[in-house]
Amino acid sequence: MTSSPSPPPGPSGTPARSGTPVPSGAPGGRGPLRRFRARGRDEAHRAATPLELFFDLCFVVAVAQAGIQLVHAVAEGHAGEGILDYAMVFFALWWAWMNFTWFASAYDNDDVLYRVVTLVQIAGVLVLAAGVSRAFEEHEFFVVWLGYLIMRLALAAQWLRAARSGEGPERTTALRYAGGVLLCQVGWLGLLFLPEGARPWWFLVMALLEMCVPPWAEKDHPTSWHPRHIAERYGLFTIIVLGETIAAATVAVKSGVDENDALGELLPIAAGGLLIIFAAWWVYFVVPIHDHLRSNRQAFLWGYGHYLVFASAAAIGAGLEVAVEQTVGKAHISTLAASAAVTLPTALYLLTLWALHSRHFKSGIAQQLVLPTTALLVICCTFLGDWAVFATGVVCALSVVAGETLATRRAARAARADGQGVPAG
Repeated sequence: MTSSPSPPPGPSGTPARSGTPVPSGAPGGRGPLRRFRARGRDEAHRAATPLELFFDLCFVVAVAQAGIQLVHAVAEGHAGEGILDYAMVFFALWWAWMNFTWFASAYDNDDVLYRVVTLVQIAGVLVLAAGVSRAFEEHEFFVVWLGYLIMRLALAAQWLRAARSGEGPERTTALRYAGGVLLCQVGWLGLLFLPEGARPWWFLVMALLEMCVPPWAEKDHPTSWHPRHIAERYGLFTIIVLGETIAAATVAVKSGVDENDALGELLPIAAGGLLIIFAAWWVYFVVPIHDHLRSNRQAFLWGYGHYLVFASAAAIGAGLEVAVEQTVGKAHISTLAASAAVTLPTALYLLTLWALHSRHFKSGIAQQLVLPTTALLVICCTFLGDWAVFATGVVCALSVVAGETLATRRAARAARADGQGVPAG
């Protein structure tokens, strides 16, 4: 994947309110149809729209369904099979969400047709959510494939509409996107007809082909996605996923208390889980990542890496549910396995965040080692029996304290050096 320079600002006119452009020749109002025009990367006050927030909320419904099925699989002792199914279903959700997000960042004109096609994509994810349980329990992917088909056809229609309005390299990019999306959708038919043992390998091939479409489509002309808008969209979805994690863990603890009167045993899990999620939020938003998204190469690697961020964040909630069920005797697994269901996704989340953007804003070996060391200690907490989740939460909280302390000390040294006229660092 090669780095591409930022394209010139699109002729989308002056932005009206947050994220809604006023097109040339239309001084006010939205209108039923507008010509698709690339939006400029230099737009001020670009923010997520209500339609995008609604889109995210509906997607989390499907994420929650995948998490529920992962809980059932792990609790019944089928962790390997459950994780594989979870990875496949979650890819479909994440990829459809990501493709819409980047398209909207470049071409959202907020007319009636754009809104209707986006609502069709939302309908597709709800269809996909309805097929999640069958995909896990019976390995039947038709409904999941159908929901994904609806979403992808709607996205291809958006790209064709952009191609119709574009010219030259911009039109070529849009046509490549539309063609790539449609061709890959044909390939996904393999999940319906191939033997069950071959499906994971076919999934891997198709997932790689899907991820090749954006760099291929944009190799000659990058789309005009907005760095601040993209960073905000990813951050908002992270918040929603973490919120769903809290909701799932809360329901699990409540059920355990109501049905088994096990408040004393569940309090360490509840406290540890809360600390983990609070730390997960803190670590994600401690640095302004939009300044790092300067080219397609940086942005694509960062965006693709969020598959692990979103999947692990959602899996933390599933792991907390598993830990609760094991504590009250409803899960047929060992304490070690239940602890690993929390510690392993937590460690993956921390390591992925460090690799994606935290390391770009850390100075000195001490700051760089905070998150990797925390991830290692979290894995070690797996072997602490009933206190594993609580210990994981304490370790995550201490990592936040350590990171903030190191950052504060470095800022103080820099301020003193600046006051004395000495170069900092």
